[in-house]
Amino acid sequence: MKDYKQLAALAAEAKDRAYAPYSGFHVGAALLCESGRIYIGCNVESAAFPATVCAERTALLKAVSEGERKLKAIAVAGSKSGAEGDYCYPCGVCRQMLNEFAGEDFEVIIAKSADDYRVHKWAEILPFGFGPKDLG
Repeated sequence: MKDYKQLAALAAEAKDRAYAPYSGFHVGAALLCESGRIYIGCNVESAAFPATVCAERTALLKAVSEGERKLKAIAVAGSKSGAEGDYCYPCGVCRQMLNEFAGEDFEVIIAKSADDYRVHKWAEILPFGFGPKDLG
């Protein structure tokens, strides 16, 4: 198993930057691309709830806007404001967006902290995902 301690720590740090005045639920993500660059993101809520953006998509959109197309791993950390972290998995929309760029070797690190995390292969997170290959 690879050591994703740094990626988990960056996700936990990004969680502290979240803007979540309505739900009080803070999420951070750190996305490692094959280039070696890491993009972080946090959730940003809006009073118009559908406009809210998740941490994973924030990191992904930053990476794609900088020209990245190949992903290696993403770490996700989340918790209620002031609460101890728990294992926080990406929502369905984030899974679908990540699936656009995730290869078979893409890994998802679900972190309570830098020292307490789980590593999953992409197929475990989205076993029957719909993606570019399905458009044939």
